[in-house]
Amino acid sequence: MGIIKQLPASVINQIAAGEVVERPASVVKELLENAIDAGATRVDLSVERGGKDLVRVADNGKGMSRDDLPMAFTPHATSKLVEADDLFRIRTLGFRGEALAAIAEVSKLRCQTRQVEDDTGSELTIEAGVASPIKDCGGPPGTVIEVRNLFFNTPVRRTFLKSDSTEAGHVAEMFARIALAHPTVHMTYRSSNKVVHDLHPVTGIKERIAIFFGRELADSLLWVESRVETTSLWGYVGHPSQSRSNNKSQFLFVGGRYVRDRSLGHALSEAYRGLLMVGRQPVAFVHLEIPPEEVDVNVHPTKIEVRFRDGHRIYSQLLSTVRQAFLSSDLHSRLQAPHNPLVDEPANEPPPQAAFGLTSPDPDRQAVGSWFTTSKPTGFQSFPSPGYAGGPATSAPAWASNLPEPPTPSRQVAFNEFQDEHEVKATVVANPSLLPSPRAIELPGRGVTLKAIQVHETYLVAETADGMVVIDQHALHERILYEELKARVGQGGVESQRLLVPEPVDLSAPEAAAVLERRDVLARLGLEIEPFGGDTVLVSSTPAMLRGVTPEQLLRDLADHFRSSVLPPTADAVLEDVLNMVACKAAVKANQRLAPEEIASLLDRRHLVSDSHHCPHGRPTALVFTKAELEKQFGRI
Repeated sequence: MGIIKQLPASVINQIAAGEVVERPASVVKELLENAIDAGATRVDLSVERGGKDLVRVADNGKGMSRDDLPMAFTPHATSKLVEADDLFRIRTLGFRGEALAAIAEVSKLRCQTRQVEDDTGSELTIEAGVASPIKDCGGPPGTVIEVRNLFFNTPVRRTFLKSDSTEAGHVAEMFARIALAHPTVHMTYRSSNKVVHDLHPVTGIKERIAIFFGRELADSLLWVESRVETTSLWGYVGHPSQSRSNNKSQFLFVGGRYVRDRSLGHALSEAYRGLLMVGRQPVAFVHLEIPPEEVDVNVHPTKIEVRFRDGHRIYSQLLSTVRQAFLSSDLHSRLQAPHNPLVDEPANEPPPQAAFGLTSPDPDRQAVGSWFTTSKPTGFQSFPSPGYAGGPATSAPAWASNLPEPPTPSRQVAFNEFQDEHEVKATVVANPSLLPSPRAIELPGRGVTLKAIQVHETYLVAETADGMVVIDQHALHERILYEELKARVGQGGVESQRLLVPEPVDLSAPEAAAVLERRDVLARLGLEIEPFGGDTVLVSSTPAMLRGVTPEQLLRDLADHFRSSVLPPTADAVLEDVLNMVACKAAVKANQRLAPEEIASLLDRRHLVSDSHHCPHGRPTALVFTKAELEKQFGRI
């Protein structure tokens, strides 16, 4: 007697439920997608205990007839497919005919539905896959499905569910995906009888992004749009300053369906190469409209994975579209100033001194004015003012010693009035001659004068047309060297300086093997090496533009990098990686004093390279302060 037997229908449905219904969020996904497919313009979602006890979805779609109602919960029964070829022309979110049957098998389900032309609706109740007779019911046109006590008949599956709050978080994430994919549908979400979201229909997705992820992120998004042949791409990508530690903020939609695709994710990462720090992931909300015959969504029961007929073209379109958006956008980081109670407090709040616990009367005006003189008023501790280029606070920079002494202006009185229900006035008397004046640097060939100074021997502060900018000298120089090295490699190689006497460098055996294995890549950078016996490597030439780096130190740094880092698989990618490292090693360092001519050269070359707003490792090279932001922080506006 044979041992192979046909499985009962209930077991088959529970196996299918294991693939389709992983947790309450899976039920939410299937029911919301069915509502969208039914042409609903409003969908209401309600859950209790994170969906464990109840998932209820009500829509105003076209509904079902009395005859179709029981068929909807029969395995592999659907109105969205007729023949096998229809699998390659899918225009709906659902099509497999498995979800409703699987959900009904592991829950207590009730469905009420009515079509607009019917006088009464129909109601069907199913418990653990066993259906009760259909009965009449009232209600508006559309469908209401209630799923109660999920996995009540499979207690092992129920024990694998997480806490109520965790499951509610997964439900909220699923709701956000559907809401972002279909912004023209009015959607509401209630959890434990509390309204979480009431999303009115909108033509774009930016408002919904602001609701789910915050206004700050939404305001920093960059619009992307392109069309290549029959494929349209549109949406938003995040400013590099809005990166995340994981890819959960990457929302890719194909035909209104949220998908995860490694190829598209890699295209996003490549578009942000050099703009994000290691380990950070970009933010994206991108829609792809592609003919259904060019994409296969029948890859996995959850329909979250897809395959493209021409994946390379889709990859290239996404990469080039995002990169083009970056080229036409200002990617400089802007400092987000903290809340300032002296500026932002509403009029009905206590006066500023009360907010800090200072309840004494208004300070004497002469005492306030004396804060800015050389004498020290009693009861106040003096703090040194910030110097320029590392020099003392009250002395001019070393390079300014040959400048003519500026005339000493008379005392100037500045009045700053804060007026609310308590009017506070302070008169500040200052002597500008006590502070060092920034050096005005003329940028050659640009006709622009920047008042640039170096502070802490690390940062350059420069005036711009509409504010000011603080530049990290190392990060900016690193980007400049990287771009110049890359350009010269693309033109045939970096100019090398042959050493009069080749320099031997003693390395460990693994380090010597690592650098000798990549001799060809290093030669393209102008670094020529050869074995010299044992673990010694002979350096015969170095890149001409890296005069400040000794051959030994450069080779040791490369050897250490090859040994300690995970290198990319291709030679071109290894070259890119080495370019990043060499540029970092050769760039001016923090705490390094720069001459005025060096500052001028650095600032002038900043405008000659692409992506000057970030170093090759993704750190910002500059922080921009607009004049309006400064005036707001100082209470002028």
